[in-house]
Amino acid sequence: MILHPDRVPVGLDDSKALSERRRDALEAEVKAAALAWGVGFASVPEIDGMNILQATGLAMRRAVEALAIPPAFILVDGSWRFDLPAPVRPVVKGDSLSVSIAAASILAKTARDRVMVELDRDWPDYGFAAHKGYHAPRHVEALRRLGPCPAHRMTWAPIRALLDSKV
Repeated sequence: MILHPDRVPVGLDDSKALSERRRDALEAEVKAAALAWGVGFASVPEIDGMNILQATGLAMRRAVEALAIPPAFILVDGSWRFDLPAPVRPVVKGDSLSVSIAAASILAKTARDRVMVELDRDWPDYGFAAHKGYHAPRHVEALRRLGPCPAHRMTWAPIRALLDSKV
């Protein structure tokens, strides 16, 4: 995400602190104001194969590589210094301290929410569209009742525990 310094949308904040409606509105504003933007994902098999932290770095790399303009440096929310194609500066609580990180957070969250809605079409009994992948009671109940589906990470602790309890 490379924002134009003179066109920063008003109201950028941690995506989790914004309503879905506000995130959706800001997503369009961010994309219009950005000099370049990209979103990256890691697949369920990639996450299970490497771990969530390394898969996060892989998704970040993919987002950076999708930029039409290479960045001079990369701000990352948190304390981890991922191996990315430009110098990295971790910023703890970055989505509340940096408009660039907040804007990237909004793009990532809205893209992920769309994926969760798509997953809900394929596996409606899990309520993916309602809880958007968070560990909600409805999701836990569906996991207990139905077991995991192909969209679930088998290395995620609650699923491992569920599978272990059925052995």
